[in-house]
Amino acid sequence: MKKIGVALLGLGVVGGGTYRILTAQREYIRQNDGIDIEIKCVLEKNLERCKELGVDLSIVSTDIDRVVNDPEISVVAEFFGGIEPAKTFLIKALEAGKSIVTANKEMFSKNWPELEAAAERGGGGLYFEASCAGGIPIIRTLTDGMQANRVTSLKGIVNGTTNYILSRMSDEGVDYAACLKDAQALGYAEADPTADVEGFDAMYKNSILSSLAYKKRVPVDRIYREGISGIAVEDINYGKELGYTLKLLAVSKNRDGKIEARVHPAFLPSGHPLSSVSGSFNAVYVHGDSVDDIMLYGRGAGALPTGSAIVSDIVFAAGREVHRRFPWELETEVKDEDFATDFSSRYYVRLTVTDEEGTLSKITGVFGRCGISLATVVQKEAVSREVAVIFVTHETRESVMKKALAKIEQLSGVENIAALIRVEE
Repeated sequence: MKKIGVALLGLGVVGGGTYRILTAQREYIRQNDGIDIEIKCVLEKNLERCKELGVDLSIVSTDIDRVVNDPEISVVAEFFGGIEPAKTFLIKALEAGKSIVTANKEMFSKNWPELEAAAERGGGGLYFEASCAGGIPIIRTLTDGMQANRVTSLKGIVNGTTNYILSRMSDEGVDYAACLKDAQALGYAEADPTADVEGFDAMYKNSILSSLAYKKRVPVDRIYREGISGIAVEDINYGKELGYTLKLLAVSKNRDGKIEARVHPAFLPSGHPLSSVSGSFNAVYVHGDSVDDIMLYGRGAGALPTGSAIVSDIVFAAGREVHRRFPWELETEVKDEDFATDFSSRYYVRLTVTDEEGTLSKITGVFGRCGISLATVVQKEAVSREVAVIFVTHETRESVMKKALAKIEQLSGVENIAALIRVEE
């Protein structure tokens, strides 16, 4: 029987869930995996939290050196969140020869090369299944299940907070502000929801997933980001009339060797598998050149779902004599020519215009002169003298669309560009 000593850094929501799983499932893991996992140390200041979970206080500490210098600890799982002290503590653990397990997507996505270098020096491994999509095993799928494929695209609903908000707006017609307030009351959204609703959380996850998918580092600063705070219920409803469902998507594509990566609200055809993912659930849709399309679906957050991914990594790390390396991650200089700077998409555009003769023809004329082909044009019923006009384009480049809209905004009769939402197929 192989014995493994583990340290848990933090006992917050996920750390507490991990402690409960490791305690409750210790014998089950012994029987099925032949590994006896013992929690040797817990780094936690809140002793009341430790008592609440039933932790033996003799293993509780606030000193990272107790973890680093204990030869019986071989795996360190981190639950602090944020950059520091998580980064410093994990690098110390790696340099001491320990493997690390983390759900910390911001810290990991921004510091992967440095962590990889520390792992190389110490001989331990990096495990981060829980960093993307909670309990969904997307990391292991990309690293160990798709070796026969060149991945060409990835689309994901990877943030449960925004998916809950958009689902409520779609199903009940409730506006963004009210849905956000409810999400905060339910614990889906933080008091400061910026990381979720403005797309930062999904951006960190997209960086990690795209790097794994294309075997090339996709840094956070290469990812276009746009959140959902400007989304109006009327656009969700107009989209439904056109056969679309709105989601905040993490999208990346590898087109002819050039990678594009973005996070933004997007309309999907209502028959697309991702369109049915509602509430706080997550899903990732991947296309490989051999396997074609696959989708993984499940809970993207929570103490036990995320703890499930953490424990999976602990067991996986414990069973390996040699740890995986990501040598492409050691290159800190990213080549500009590897990335597309002007991605292509279809677009949904809603304009508010004055209900007067000739306005629509002027608008379509600008689209035409810019080389943008229109798939759908819908003029809604006039309210007073103003009317909403909706366009759905065929695929065009982002720069061309922005140029056309800048010209349209200057036309007489155009009151404003009320919405611009990308359309994914």
